[in-house]
Amino acid sequence: MTVAFGGHRALDGVGLTAEPGRVTGLIGPNGAGKSTLFDVVSGLRRPSAGRVLLDGRDVTRLGPARRARCGLARTFQRLELFGRLSVRDNLRVAAELGPERRRADRVVAELLDRLGLAPIADAHADTLPTGVARLVEVGRALAARPTLLLLDEPAAGQDGEETERFAALLRSLAGDGVAVVLVEHDMGLVMSVCDQVHVLNLGKIISSGPPEVVRGDETVLAAYLGDA
Repeated sequence: MTVAFGGHRALDGVGLTAEPGRVTGLIGPNGAGKSTLFDVVSGLRRPSAGRVLLDGRDVTRLGPARRARCGLARTFQRLELFGRLSVRDNLRVAAELGPERRRADRVVAELLDRLGLAPIADAHADTLPTGVARLVEVGRALAARPTLLLLDEPAAGQDGEETERFAALLRSLAGDGVAVVLVEHDMGLVMSVCDQVHVLNLGKIISSGPPEVVRGDETVLAAYLGDA
């Protein structure tokens, strides 16, 4: 995948695969191109070169709504909730547009229970702490019953206990067969839940492998910390 803005390449020949039943990590310094890659995969930005395949189907020319109907869902680095709607209704919006819209109430109830949001189901989204609000956004993405879930810094604002529960949720989703791609700056979370990690820097993947391999890669350490 290549994305060029004039003479600058935000992505330069980036390729990766997200497998069902696995959590794939995408990490890198700020400005590395992580959110740009998510925008391309979800259809918000056209690539200069390259293709996006979803379950073997070329969706490169499809818009975001059609990709969502094909099984793709994402969250955003900046929270995108309906602030004046309740937690329940934020989930319902997605459930009523998803493949199980005829049983939307049941889908919402299941997700409220699974995410631990049932006690605050009637609270307005704009009254929630950031960590909880991000969990609601994840729930709304799940209400569409995706096969591919892109999560852009979903643990931002969570405390240690919330992050531990979120890690368990990610493992559970992978156990259900969902392909999860996680962009996250919390390295503890990334290293504990990801099966495969790709490191992006200046628009290129500089390292890929299991967490224990990537963690000790000197190229990765230099990208984050600078050369000595």
